[in-house]
Amino acid sequence: MREGHKQQSSNQTSKDIFGVNFHDFIEKDQHLSRMEMAQEFGVSLKDIKKIKESLNRA
Repeated sequence: MREGHKQQSSNQTSKDIFGVNFHDFIEKDQHLSRMEMAQEFGVSLKDIKKIKESLNRA
């Protein structure tokens, strides 16, 4: 069955939060500081903190 544009965009956004792929984030979390991760993913330090908190809850 064909997917519409809205369905494709909703599928993409459900996998990423703040535009960050969690699998990539978890791999780089072990090696990079918060500042380096913020620069790598193009998000703020506040967003990095929120992502780390959400990963610790899960």
